[in-house]
Amino acid sequence: MPDSSPVPESEAVPESPTTAGLTTTRAPFIESARSRGELFITQPWELYSEENHQSWRNLYARMQDRWERYANHRFLEGLGSLGLKGDRIPRMEEVNRFLAPLTGFMAKPVSGYVPAYLFFDCLGRREFPTTITIRDVATPDYLPEPDIFHDIAGHVPMHTDPAFAETLVRFGQVSSAAVERLVDLEDEETLEERLASTMRAMARFFWFTIEFGLMRQSSSSGSANDVRVYGSGLLSSHGEIAHSVESPQVQRFPFQLEWVVNQGFRIDRYQPLLFVVDSFDHLFEEVNRLEDWMKAGKLDNVAPGEPVISDEEIRISLEAVRG
Repeated sequence: MPDSSPVPESEAVPESPTTAGLTTTRAPFIESARSRGELFITQPWELYSEENHQSWRNLYARMQDRWERYANHRFLEGLGSLGLKGDRIPRMEEVNRFLAPLTGFMAKPVSGYVPAYLFFDCLGRREFPTTITIRDVATPDYLPEPDIFHDIAGHVPMHTDPAFAETLVRFGQVSSAAVERLVDLEDEETLEERLASTMRAMARFFWFTIEFGLMRQSSSSGSANDVRVYGSGLLSSHGEIAHSVESPQVQRFPFQLEWVVNQGFRIDRYQPLLFVVDSFDHLFEEVNRLEDWMKAGKLDNVAPGEPVISDEEIRISLEAVRG
């Protein structure tokens, strides 16, 4: 996630074709894959430029003290288990060689945005869609879309923890089932309205947990009021990780499912409202509650607002299920 509001692409520092490598929004390899309709791809590691590797080095170096201070201890253990290094962009096959034996998860390279239903389906199969591009070295806080630092350094270390991994798989299964449950409705307008609401609820749950979740952690004094970060959007943001834990401008509430699925959010600013879980077992229980609510129809008419579920997103989801 961005450390500041995105700037227009026209204001970004230009990069010559010879050094473009796999820079976010300016990668010929990605443009070519998209033009061919290829969503799931391989990571062409040899195409990373020196500037790309320097961007990784800069991002990794400035996050290390932040992780030590604010990250959930399971994340810190995951960094060690994966053998991630700060000197170069990692090869995904190397990451997967360490990751798969721990929880069965695999980083799966993609060419860009993955439609919601396909994303959920990947999670249910222990595959995490992973972006291969990296933000421009000159604009480390400008992130128009997820990049490999967000996905590999922010998300993947958490996938080494069995309890978190099982929760992520369960969420993927529940989310896929939520779409499949509605697909046979005969009234197309009602179908699309209910499907948009359900997908919005799932997106909000993912946002306030997997992306921006906080967890209570026992402090050195033995009290359980010490808050740590497990959400990847915070774990990959130099500015917001500290802001999320320390700022008096952030409202931090115990996790409440009825709030989460009805709470909109904006992606272009620091989050003013965050939710705190007690443990990954607690989070797993909330995913089970989410399934109960889905089956009871409680997600069919959640509060409108962000994120907006487009007609294209609904069409792709329906085609994927019916196909």
